[in-house]
Amino acid sequence: MKKRSVLIAGHPTSVSLEEEFWDALKSVAQARGLSVNALIEEIDQTRTGNLSSAIRVHVLKAVQGRGPGEG
Repeated sequence: MKKRSVLIAGHPTSVSLEEEFWDALKSVAQARGLSVNALIEEIDQTRTGNLSSAIRVHVLKAVQGRGPGEG
C-alpha cells in the first residue's frame, strides 16, 4: 500500500492504493492525455463512496475496456 498526496479542487488530500493500482492509474491517465491528478479529480467528481475504492473501480473498468465512453 502506498499513500500519495494529490490536489482535488485545489485542496490536498491523501490517497492510499496498492502500487499496481498507481501504475495502472498512470497508464490510464497517459492514454487519455491527462495527468494522474486530473484523472483523480475527474473520478472524485463522479464518485459516491470512498475515493480509493472509486479509483480502483475506475482502473478496473478501464482495463476491462469499459471506461467512460466505452459502454
